Amino acid sequence: MNPEPERITLGQTGIQVSPMGVGTNIWNVGQKTGISLRAVFDAALEAGINLFDTAEVYNFGGSERAIGQFLPAAHERTVITSKFMPYPLRLAKGSLQKALHASLGRLGIDRVDLYLVHFPLPPLPLETWAEALGDAVEAGLVRAVGVSICGPDQLRRAHGVLARRGIPLACIQVEYSLLKRGPENGLLALCADLGVTLVAYRPLSGGLLSGRYTPQNRPGGIRGLMVNNRDYERAQPVVALLRQIGEAHGGKTTSQVALNWVICKGALPIPGASKVQNLQQNAGALGWRLSTEEVQALDQVSSIN
Repeated sequence: MNPEPERITLGQTGIQVSPMGVGTNIWNVGQKTGISLRAVFDAALEAGINLFDTAEVYNFGGSERAIGQFLPAAHERTVITSKFMPYPLRLAKGSLQKALHASLGRLGIDRVDLYLVHFPLPPLPLETWAEALGDAVEAGLVRAVGVSICGPDQLRRAHGVLARRGIPLACIQVEYSLLKRGPENGLLALCADLGVTLVAYRPLSGGLLSGRYTPQNRPGGIRGLMVNNRDYERAQPVVALLRQIGEAHGGKTTSQVALNWVICKGALPIPGASKVQNLQQNAGALGWRLSTEEVQALDQVSSIN
């Protein structure tokens, strides 16, 4: 008999989610007809992971369509996040609900669990989009709302707009990992004060914390060009300690230890996975915790930036 999956509360919403989700920004039905992705989706649920993160801009809606194919048999077991991109040409508050309806259509559902403003670009202020998120909640189109790629000031502003309407801000999604610790400069503490969950994208720093890459052995293509020499060099002592700690925990991988560190920091990582073996690898970060001393040691070997 499988143990009951671990769950945490998303912000102050009452929505129960796994301590780690699945990023689906590279999911797309077009190339593989969704068969291999369905296996990843099912493997996540089997591992107790119920949170799937997508957005209208991921593969031009392809990610949402992929998830939409899988939901009819599993909707009650999932928590789905999607996001609205406030392009500069979207100049009216109502454009958020228009985009939301399009996302719901691709997902094949009447209401999404969590809807975020993806990147609060000008010219419209964040307050406009926060009000639009509140409208979507009151219209019954979303269960909870959040923001993405924001700083502490924007978080306070969005939280304030929604709080005046009696709507909790569920989460903020930002990059956070052992190599990108910027949220520790005030944002993570503010989230704790406001009761907002920090969702961490790129928690493995694009694979740098997996131990597969070095300055001499980089990933190919654009991915390899996006990382500079300093990042590769900074990763090496961190990976060495991750490997040492993993061995002390019965052979956990560097990725699993790095993801566990994010969880121990009070954040919710959403590593991407488009293959079953990658999903299962990530799932090995669940069901255990680093000690306080191990977290502190990893803090010391990495740096806040």
